Amino acid sequence: MVRLGSDASILVIGQAPGTRVHASGTPWDDASGLRLRDWMGLPPEVFYDTARIAIMPMGFCYPGTGASGDLPPRPECAPLWHERALALLPRRRLTLLVGSYAQKRYLPGARRRSVTEMVRDHAAHGPGLFPLPHPSWRCNGWMRRNPWFGAEVLPALKARVAAALRAG
Repeated sequence: MVRLGSDASILVIGQAPGTRVHASGTPWDDASGLRLRDWMGLPPEVFYDTARIAIMPMGFCYPGTGASGDLPPRPECAPLWHERALALLPRRRLTLLVGSYAQKRYLPGARRRSVTEMVRDHAAHGPGLFPLPHPSWRCNGWMRRNPWFGAEVLPALKARVAAALRAG
């Protein structure tokens, strides 16, 4: 479920494909993807244009189901493939770190902080990285408890996405 284009100015790093995405072969082809595209302010034709947006999960295959939902991404995927894939994206200006697995790999101190803290401090991570919660249905309650996300973070995200696409 990797989509890379050497001209892409934005990279989306998520968790691992879910069952629907695994079946369709298209990353973010589910309700989470619809929400993520809405957060970014992008229609599907822009989101799936590999000349603009690259997509790479932490785990490259569906990890299976556990007691409380999908299992975590397989731990060997990111160390084996991410650096190779990142080398193919020389024009990348913005990387969205969607969910805790991506944040723990790419943000210093993320192992000791919650996703809420990482997202709230999104500006502290510099212009090239932007942490987000995973946009699944489980995020509904989190968004109600954290109204600053919609009021402050989403407008900043849309502005950063638009700027990266213009500069790309």
